[in-house]
Amino acid sequence: MKKQAAHWRSLRGFLAAGFVTLALVACDDSSGKTNNVNNVNNVNNINNINNVNNLNNVNNTNNQTGVCGAAAGQLFSANHPWNQRVDAAALDAESEAIITYLQGNHASSWAEFKIDGPSDEPDNLYGITILRNDGTAASSFEPTDDHWSPDCDTAPVPLPAGGAIEGETGYTCDNDGDCHLIVLDPTACRLYEMWRANVDGGTFYGGCLSVWDLNQAYTPSLRGECCTSADAAGLPIAAHMFGPDDITAGEITHALRFILPNENMRERIYVRPATHSTGSTSAGADAPPYGARLRLRADFDLQTLNPAAQVVAVALQRYGMILSDGGNLTFTALNDRFTTNTWAEVGLGPNDLMGLEWTDFEVVELGERFAWDDNCNCERTPLTN
Repeated sequence: MKKQAAHWRSLRGFLAAGFVTLALVACDDSSGKTNNVNNVNNVNNINNINNVNNLNNVNNTNNQTGVCGAAAGQLFSANHPWNQRVDAAALDAESEAIITYLQGNHASSWAEFKIDGPSDEPDNLYGITILRNDGTAASSFEPTDDHWSPDCDTAPVPLPAGGAIEGETGYTCDNDGDCHLIVLDPTACRLYEMWRANVDGGTFYGGCLSVWDLNQAYTPSLRGECCTSADAAGLPIAAHMFGPDDITAGEITHALRFILPNENMRERIYVRPATHSTGSTSAGADAPPYGARLRLRADFDLQTLNPAAQVVAVALQRYGMILSDGGNLTFTALNDRFTTNTWAEVGLGPNDLMGLEWTDFEVVELGERFAWDDNCNCERTPLTN
């Protein structure tokens, strides 16, 4: 029976105090928060944020070493699609039709271009947390009905002490949300991403688990054609996340993850880099399919945004955003409980991109359209250790 996966939100990171925010330049091992953002790339002065108004003058961090040999601020090697710039890429023939459709039909207009993550509320649980394995031994889990074979892996997953899943204070899924668990293990060069994780009464329950090898040069079919992951489109969540430390660094060097209501996604169609769609999608031929990549137009006036939002906007111009999951709020970012800087310090709020319109975007060449139908069956051997 075909699975009806349609997950909801997102993330990304390197570390602070045993957890992680994928910092763009280097990991900061200081124990306190950065309280003076005027001294961190002058994020309050947009002319000094690595010259974000001049795309040719932005500092290049790709010669710095990140996690497992990746460029700083990225996960996986530079040839993976989410790490490649698309500001010079050709437009898709359907670009105008898709943008017109979104402008007139987005089912959650109240959530358009809102960011799940940034907040000045103390101890808030918005956004996604990426944990860094601190040497904790991996724990086996009991698969739930949200775990499908062969798409999902069954390998043990480390649960670092003091960690938390998405939307929760710990590892218990009390609020019945997506409860994504994401653990980066830089020693083993593995990325563990689980949907609907829950530790209850001493038992570790798990939905779909995707174990990603950070050293692997994945082919366009990633973990397998027609296969899902902890995100419906089959993509790695963490590779598309951004956090307050990226804002202080002044640059985001990868595509962002975005989501739409299922009724606004093309029914049962996906394009690269996605490897999967869902039966919950229901829109017609003018709607974007899973995997669609949109970029912010080069002529968008960055000065209409505050300095921190401009950093995100430049990433949208260069790297774009990839349709990865079903839900309401357009963007998902990191929760700042475990980052070096806080969202309040860098000056980015949840509504700071809501001045955008779909007409400010265009659709990058989509390539082959893949049908997610009864003939589209995931064929892979799940990882068990």
